[in-house]
Amino acid sequence: MDRQQKIVLSVLVLGTLMGALDSTIVILAFPVIADGLHADLLSTMWIILVYLLIMASLTVPLGRLGDLFGRPRMFNLGFGLFTVSSFFCGISSSITMLILFRGVQALGGALLESNSGAIIADIFPPNARGAAYGYNSMGWTVGATLGIVLGGIITTFAGWEYIFFINVPIGIVALYLGLRYVKGAARTQASLDLPGMALLTIALSLISYAAIDFAGNGLTTWSTIVAPLGVFFLLVFAWHEVRTRTPMIDFESLNRPILKYSLLAAFFQSLGYLAVIFLITMYLQGIRGLSPLDAALLLTPGYVVGSVLGPFMGRLSDRLGARIIATTGTLVIAAAIFIFMMLRVDSPLSIVLLASFVSGVGTSMFYPANNSAIMANARAGDYGGISGALRMVQNIGILGSFVLAITVASASIPRALAFEIYVGTSHLVGNVAGAFIQGIDAALMVSLLLLLLAGAMSWSRGSEHREAA
Repeated sequence: MDRQQKIVLSVLVLGTLMGALDSTIVILAFPVIADGLHADLLSTMWIILVYLLIMASLTVPLGRLGDLFGRPRMFNLGFGLFTVSSFFCGISSSITMLILFRGVQALGGALLESNSGAIIADIFPPNARGAAYGYNSMGWTVGATLGIVLGGIITTFAGWEYIFFINVPIGIVALYLGLRYVKGAARTQASLDLPGMALLTIALSLISYAAIDFAGNGLTTWSTIVAPLGVFFLLVFAWHEVRTRTPMIDFESLNRPILKYSLLAAFFQSLGYLAVIFLITMYLQGIRGLSPLDAALLLTPGYVVGSVLGPFMGRLSDRLGARIIATTGTLVIAAAIFIFMMLRVDSPLSIVLLASFVSGVGTSMFYPANNSAIMANARAGDYGGISGALRMVQNIGILGSFVLAITVASASIPRALAFEIYVGTSHLVGNVAGAFIQGIDAALMVSLLLLLLAGAMSWSRGSEHREAA
């Protein structure tokens, strides 16, 4: 890895770290934000839900924009939007204003996420991308860990506004480095598929909104109308893409088994694993009575292990290919879920530490290997689109995980109480706690099956051989 590659990779990791830090730092501040802005809990939940919605809807279109107009340009624009919107989030005087600028922040985050993976593919040869994606994964786990720790500290001692202000100095430095060092990269000559972009955005927005509405209000007339409408627009999008001369998504590339099954593995892994984090956080707060910060710190070993082992596992996947490493990673995560299923009302908290450690080993194997397999097998002119597709399926998986966790929890306790447990404002005792444990066990079983399905998809990709250039 030469000096230029190291500098560019450092900037990319910093962008990933910022996005991860902001995704976890906000969760711990929900009750304080709701109190400070005089908002109800469900409205406050939209601070994170709007972020997930936009990230899930726009990563593919924005990745395609990177293909057409230059990935470094779009990446640096993302830094600028993320930094400016973070400032306005911090000075927001109402929940509506905060949600609005969280949406702008998500737009910046989507630009960063959809183009960072493509930039790595631009500057690293296929047989060296695993290590690069390992370092990028380390940025995510370090950022998530920092968010957990800083969220509790900043909210307690400085005020919720500073969880957004902390992004401003980081963003200014990152934007300067990005403008100076992250530049170049070839562009495709095709025109932008504006109808396809609009159709995909509408479809994913409607589907995501229906899922969010279901999570917050249960099955309503509105969600039963919006969800099928979203599926309809998704079908129209697919019909349009196979007929247009300049499709936004390279469906021909998706005919490759390695690429197709790697994306499916990413989706099912995200859908299964993120639900586990939500559920165990609810267990620690709702049944064991821990604060959000203390509950999150018990899961920190997994983030730390993932950070340390990620680059090593990435280099290993460069030599052995993604099939063995990524598939083994999903099975290790499944083992961690099995350990979590041993938790009861009075179980030793050391079980959480052990399962968190095991899950960290699994994620350090899966993410770098799977991501590098996807980008190593994408066509050079479509790096942005494929990178965006990867982030899209992962973000939809995160959204689905949230819905899964809340839905299962609400099957055994009132839905409003489930939300209060998630943000650490309620504590269950007696028979209600026992019922909640049963609900968590059922959800963990679903997550376990999803992880096994992700492993099957990962193995189905077949073997690969990465050239040196």
